[in-house]
Amino acid sequence: MTERIPTPLEVERAALRRRQSVRSVLIGAVSTALLGAALVTVVVGSPGWERVRDTFFDAAVARDALPAVLTGLWLNVRLLFFCALGALALGLITAILRTLRGPVFFPLRALATGYTYGFRGAPLIIVLYLMAFGVPGLRLENTPSVLVLGGIALVLTYGAYIAEVFRAGIESVHPSQIAAARSLGLTYPQAMRWVVLPQAVRRVSPPLLNDMVALQKDVGLISLAGPIDAIRAAQIATAQTYNFTPYIVAGVLFVLMAIPLVAFTDWVTMRAARRQSAEGDR
Repeated sequence: MTERIPTPLEVERAALRRRQSVRSVLIGAVSTALLGAALVTVVVGSPGWERVRDTFFDAAVARDALPAVLTGLWLNVRLLFFCALGALALGLITAILRTLRGPVFFPLRALATGYTYGFRGAPLIIVLYLMAFGVPGLRLENTPSVLVLGGIALVLTYGAYIAEVFRAGIESVHPSQIAAARSLGLTYPQAMRWVVLPQAVRRVSPPLLNDMVALQKDVGLISLAGPIDAIRAAQIATAQTYNFTPYIVAGVLFVLMAIPLVAFTDWVTMRAARRQSAEGDR
């Protein structure tokens, strides 16, 4: 089989696209460099820059605080892992309950609806305080630790948001899909398991990942309940040195931790957009 030789017009178009891509990259790089230089000039040239630099960007203080902040960050990473699993499971179960049909399931639908309305409207910090300080105040036996209670607050709050994302994905699947599955002999749970949920999860993957990015930041709020995570370690170091640089160290570590997940989210979003565009061209 002979290889197809592109026509002169195709070669010219490919060369034009390459030139346009190179020009776009150069223009973007130059404009970014100019904007960055302008911002640096304004900040560094401000009258109070030296004081701000000594207070927030002290290299010696950052070096001394880094080990303790890194140790605290490991707690944030573990908390993120378990809270993400719990929120995804709770959100999926709640979404399925909200999509059940029939009057017999009304109590379950009402319970799931009340949960999503309540925890989507309540500020996370209030839920965290209520769980971390209110529940121990009941003096019940076998009360979990403050860290576990704080994790439960994160799961409850983000589970409500994720439930609505899952519900949107489930309801985006055309009812004919379930009808076709039922006509083939599948029960309603089997149709949900093998037909509806795979399509729903694929469609809502980008917003789900965005919720995970938000959760990755909010696990730092666990410091308000007392556990020594990255933020709490930075607070302790700040109290010892009267310098805010440890907070900057913790912030940079959180950003570095988020970059892989943000990049993966962008890739999934672009991949879903390309797939939808390809399906629309058929």
